[in-house]
Amino acid sequence: MDAQKEALRRIISTLASKNEELQNFLETVDTTLTGLQEESCKVTSELEMELERLRSTLDEKGVELRDIIREETQHKEGELQKQLSEGKFALLSCEELFEFANKTLTITDEEEFLKAAKQIKERPPLPTSPPPLYWHCAPPRVTMAPAFRLTTRLAVSESMAKFTVDFSMERAALQRLYFLPVPRPPQIDTSSCIVRDNSVTIAWQPASDTDGASRPMELYDVEYRKTNGESIPRPAAEACWEKICNVTEPQVTISGLKFDSRFVVVRVRAKNKTAAGEFSEHVTLETRAYNFSFDASTAHAELKVQGDTVTWEPQGVRGHDPRLKGKENKSSSRSATPSPNKTAATRAGRDRFAGESYTVLGDQEMIGGCHYWELRPLADWKSFSVGVAYRAGFGRFDQLGKSAGSWCLHASQWLQSSIAAKHNNRAKALDCLIPQRIGIYCNYDNGDLLFIDVDRLRLLHSFKTKFSQPLVPAFTVWCGGISLTTGLQVPSFMESFLSTNWSLSNLSQ
Repeated sequence: MDAQKEALRRIISTLASKNEELQNFLETVDTTLTGLQEESCKVTSELEMELERLRSTLDEKGVELRDIIREETQHKEGELQKQLSEGKFALLSCEELFEFANKTLTITDEEEFLKAAKQIKERPPLPTSPPPLYWHCAPPRVTMAPAFRLTTRLAVSESMAKFTVDFSMERAALQRLYFLPVPRPPQIDTSSCIVRDNSVTIAWQPASDTDGASRPMELYDVEYRKTNGESIPRPAAEACWEKICNVTEPQVTISGLKFDSRFVVVRVRAKNKTAAGEFSEHVTLETRAYNFSFDASTAHAELKVQGDTVTWEPQGVRGHDPRLKGKENKSSSRSATPSPNKTAATRAGRDRFAGESYTVLGDQEMIGGCHYWELRPLADWKSFSVGVAYRAGFGRFDQLGKSAGSWCLHASQWLQSSIAAKHNNRAKALDCLIPQRIGIYCNYDNGDLLFIDVDRLRLLHSFKTKFSQPLVPAFTVWCGGISLTTGLQVPSFMESFLSTNWSLSNLSQ
């Protein structure tokens, strides 16, 4: 009995699961059917709109051509009407003079005949007094001048052949009208793709027209995503793609990227007015760069690490002893910012820097290769140092540049502005302005450490040594703060510094 009930429960569970599956399927079918109907109405409406635009364009072109024919017809009619009027006037003059001449021939008196003939020859104007007695007919009112001046050549012809039209090609094109084809996927040209200066240039070849038909203007959508693996991303990761839409040329450059992963995967698809094709095959480009963060566990207790910034927030005795808070105003003659030599030391943890070493390290070691990162001082800074140090040999109380295992560039605005290179407790003052953006280049294998004024593209200082232990970026901040930019490749402008014989520091190890 129990076994049968258990079997029945399993059957009921299976039926319930199947029932839910069928309900989901029916909902999907219903949704798809509704979407199909809406999409059909949409494309039908778009078709009618296109046909109406086509008819409107044809009507507009017809009006334009009719106006041209009408203007030419009016011009020719005007010329012919002018010639017709002049011809009629010349004919009338000729007929009247002809009649007068015939009547002159009937004069028998020689003197009167000669006078009449002379009048005909001299073409006298209309008389202003009664005609003489010998005038047996009306005197001539016109002359033969209009008849002789008139040209008998037509000013224009009746031909309108140059306005003949032939729309056979257009009719054939209209008969070939069909729906836009779905563009085929482009092919990414990996040999033309460039990864440089934290920018990625992607180039591709449009799909060839194997059928020989002309294609409408196509645009392209480019998508990319970062990854630490070379495998194709799963469908669930579709939302992770960054998009660049409506690219007109078969290449695009994506600038200002932070390379915080090993690879970037790219793909491209073509689209026309209404249809988008399938994406191309994924292409994986290596974008390896030096990417690290502040190691908050090493930060001095009076340094606050927040994302890519670190600021100095003193916690001296006034911050801990409530009995001294009321006495703050009594020392108004003193600076509100305590000197680092007088700030109380705290020990918040075993690995934290302490004492006067207001230091924080990076969380990624360098054991080979070339590395690059940048630093910007915040607006209220007073003093900071940036450089590298041996992680294992740099003690909690050591200060950057004052040990054999640390190299740094030190900048200060305390009392006066100064900048110096420091190593092994020796300093070299530098004759240059304090940069607003400092680039740090480290070639571990060659023992090169360079500090660059990025805005002016100027070499501030260089160390030449031989690194023997794993290095980490190191930062000291006192009063104010700094911001860090990582995930950077070695920029191309470094080639000019590395290819020239830049002077090496006298502080070389």
